[in-house]
Amino acid sequence: MKKYFILYKPFLLFLGKFLLTYLLLTFVYQIYLGQFDVKKNEADSFTKLVAQQTEDVLLFFNCDVKTAPNSKEPAVNLYFNQKSMARIIEGCNALSVIILFISFIIAFSGKIKPTILYIIGGSILIHILNVFRIALLCVLMYYYPEQQHFLHGVLFPLFIYGVVFVLWIIWVNKFSKYAKKTIQS
Repeated sequence: MKKYFILYKPFLLFLGKFLLTYLLLTFVYQIYLGQFDVKKNEADSFTKLVAQQTEDVLLFFNCDVKTAPNSKEPAVNLYFNQKSMARIIEGCNALSVIILFISFIIAFSGKIKPTILYIIGGSILIHILNVFRIALLCVLMYYYPEQQHFLHGVLFPLFIYGVVFVLWIIWVNKFSKYAKKTIQS
């Protein structure tokens, strides 16, 4: 058994750090979400921020857009050309994706300063791309409503998770402890 622990120690350390970070951040996120009254259909502040920033992006491009609280669920409705095009719910705010991103970076951590900077930079990038993703999704679903399932269920999740995957690859190959060992070998 000791032989296997030594053999798989790097993997087990990665897995342990990843799971611990993921569970801790998810726990903190659930505490944050617990502050909002779901029974009163109150959306969390970060979801509202994402909705507002999506509206701002579309307004920048002179689109006819507005947001309004959803009266039936904790969400924000996004209207494009006076038509309700999206319900921005907690799952749309990309915080769970950012938690996944951070957990992986910490599990493959390198030096403290680059790790923190990469986590901050990557999280901001994911957030910005998510806002643009929602804005573009809204416009495309307006003009191509028959493609809603493909756009919302396939293309845009593939885009956001693809970006996270590329960020992970860059981290592992350029900044993690593993990258430094392979360079010196």
